[in-house]
Amino acid sequence: MKRRVFSGARPTGRQHLGNYLGALQNWVKLQEEYQCIYCIVDIHALTTLEDTGSLQKNIHEMMLDWLAAGLDPKKSILFVQSHVTEVMELHTLLSMVTPLSWLLRVPTFKEKARLQPHNVNYGLVGYPVLQTADIVLYKAEVVPVGEDQVPHIELAREIARRFNNLFGNTFPEPEAKLTSFPSILGLDGKDKMSKQLGNDIELALSDEETIDRVMQAVTDPARRYRDDPGHPEICNIYRLHQYFNPLQLDEIAKQCRSAKIGCVDCKMLLAQQINSTLKPFRERRAALANKPQYIKDVLADGAYRARVIAQKTLKEAKQKIGLL
Repeated sequence: MKRRVFSGARPTGRQHLGNYLGALQNWVKLQEEYQCIYCIVDIHALTTLEDTGSLQKNIHEMMLDWLAAGLDPKKSILFVQSHVTEVMELHTLLSMVTPLSWLLRVPTFKEKARLQPHNVNYGLVGYPVLQTADIVLYKAEVVPVGEDQVPHIELAREIARRFNNLFGNTFPEPEAKLTSFPSILGLDGKDKMSKQLGNDIELALSDEETIDRVMQAVTDPARRYRDDPGHPEICNIYRLHQYFNPLQLDEIAKQCRSAKIGCVDCKMLLAQQINSTLKPFRERRAALANKPQYIKDVLADGAYRARVIAQKTLKEAKQKIGLL
């Protein structure tokens, strides 16, 4: 029997190149080897989201991108976190066995608290407990992450281990599956690509919009004039060529260093290749956008299938504690 994978993402709306290269491509590949459960974690989003008016639209747009990228509801369970309410009940149970000191030492809590000092809420502190509930509710054995997320999975293992030690073996301790999660810099060439920072390139843009966005990108800061030799190793556009133009990398670098190609030409080449690569994705997305009921059906079916697993796990956990 295939091992079970769980992963989730906050509903940020339309996905960008960083999401695609950093997570979506890996998730699609994992479908062939694992039983995959992928979740839009809308409850998690409430810890930092103060305006929820766009939440439902963001969920819809995100699922469109997931399906267009190749996530298959016949191979994977795709659903919205809040549609399986058992996760909130398990979160409460796990919070009873999780020492506060474990949560206060989490680096991401400290960073979030620094960024939103006006809204350091209980949910922000308990975020890792809810994250653990997300994983162990479905008895997932594997969680695909980049190296920077490994401490989060280790904490989930500690919480599951503590529950098992107190009440008997109930949850598998999830393993981090280190996958290639490249950190894609945004158009500013400094920060990670982010919608919040406005330095992203959305997957669903038109060809013309993609060209416009790429043309705004910062390139080699040491190259001031067209005839100046370039330094591809410090140019963010060249980094993106690694993913979209791998067969021409050496030639692009050679022409850049010899000033045979300017930054504008280099950016246009990248934009054209992005458009070419994403053409099938955009065609699938456009077709799916005309089927709003299909998206609702996928999410409803995913929630039903997830709930079947969740109800069984929650009943077992409550029995072990003595609540049933």
